[in-house]
Amino acid sequence: MKNLIKAFALFLLMNSSSFAQNATLLLSYVSLDDATKQIIEGTYDKVLGAQTEFIDGKEVHVIKVLTPDGRIRYYRIDAETGQLVNETHS
Repeated sequence: MKNLIKAFALFLLMNSSSFAQNATLLLSYVSLDDATKQIIEGTYDKVLGAQTEFIDGKEVHVIKVLTPDGRIRYYRIDAETGQLVNETHS
């Protein structure tokens, strides 16, 4: 019975364009945690803070890190695509 319900829900999602668009959005969303991991992966940077903001109508993850040379760097990641929007130094 559970498999039948799952199959029916999947059928509805696949046949309705608005449902399909919403499902695609949910599948492509990048969490704040994932964005932070993406930034520090393979580096010795230390995360000082991370938050999600709305910039120009888009949801953007802002990650503040301390680099090994003592500089503070801000990374901005588009929450929908996971792409680096820009990076600034202090």
